Amino acid sequence: MTGLTTHVLDAARGTPAEGLVIDLFRLDGKTPVLIKTVVTNADGRVDGGSLLQGDDFAAGRYELLFHAGDYLKVKGVALADPPFLDDIPIRFGIADTTAHYHVPLLLSPYSYSTYRGS
Repeated sequence: MTGLTTHVLDAARGTPAEGLVIDLFRLDGKTPVLIKTVVTNADGRVDGGSLLQGDDFAAGRYELLFHAGDYLKVKGVALADPPFLDDIPIRFGIADTTAHYHVPLLLSPYSYSTYRGS
């Protein structure tokens, strides 16, 4: 399988992060170009599975912008104003268009982690 996928887990609640808004940008030059906006499903994934696939899956620099603050507020988490974590940008490169790129996010109100998954 080739393409770009993500999976968001709410580490503080021990559940998938359902309802989290994610923006996908292509980083061409100085101005990021919005490719799409998606919302995670009950499994913390994107419906349809892939953020980029086929002809849209091209080499280049990208950013996933996870709207964590909005998600945490909806889940009833008491946050400072401004929250410690609000929008979480993860920038990465796609070099091999024959490979699968998986960018998961483990989220809590005061920390997050990511890695290149499989």
